[in-house]
Amino acid sequence: MVTGASSGIGLAAAVDLAGRGDRVVLVGRDPARLRDAGERVRDSSGEQPELFRADFAVLDDVRRLAERLRATCDRIDVLANNAGGISFRPVTTVDGFELSIQANHLAPFLLSHLLRDRIGRLVVTASGAHRSGVLDPDDLNATLRDYRPYRAYGTSKQANILFAAEAARRWPELPTYSFHPGVVRTRFASDNRLIAFGLRALPFRSPERGAETLVWLANQDPSRLTSGGYYRDRKRRRPLSKAADPALAARLWTASAKAVGIDG
Repeated sequence: MVTGASSGIGLAAAVDLAGRGDRVVLVGRDPARLRDAGERVRDSSGEQPELFRADFAVLDDVRRLAERLRATCDRIDVLANNAGGISFRPVTTVDGFELSIQANHLAPFLLSHLLRDRIGRLVVTASGAHRSGVLDPDDLNATLRDYRPYRAYGTSKQANILFAAEAARRWPELPTYSFHPGVVRTRFASDNRLIAFGLRALPFRSPERGAETLVWLANQDPSRLTSGGYYRDRKRRRPLSKAADPALAARLWTASAKAVGIDG
């Protein structure tokens, strides 16, 4: 199952995985783009993927998605928590959280918990942008003050890496990995025309290149990987210390569980 599968890295990964013979489930926010993505996968593999719409800016959407998936899938061999984005203005969701931390971290955190007993492997799309993160688990909305888009985005990516590492410690039976896809030509930052144009026009990675490590982590023998590890270009890397702090990861887990209303 690939979230954020309507375009970009998620769609490229879904096409690749389906082409290998995997049954693929696509999750996306925009119904029209999700249908188009499903057609791309079908054209590539000859099989129609299952499509599920959910907006990660609404936690009730995530809860409904989990209910539908549990009714449909007895097992999810790989959950690729790939959905994410950046907002160039401060936005507070209906759930009361800064948009980046909710859509990029809290929503996949909640989805992973709700599907935990069905998941065989967890892959989280993080980013080297975690270097700009300023995560404070005691105040998940801290970036709304003096809002800076890349600081908010980087904070959510810092949270992704910490979540994957803490999941590996708390759920040792569930192999979990995070990875940096590189700077990719996608619909990322589509609400900022200048940056969106630059991402498409400059010689950055293709979505297919960006998806390579995701697909590799989804298929590699877990004995050859480090659960909780952070990867780039199919090699384990060490994130910055602020994304490799076990005490901070534990605090984030507790704060995130409280934020989404589940037992940690």
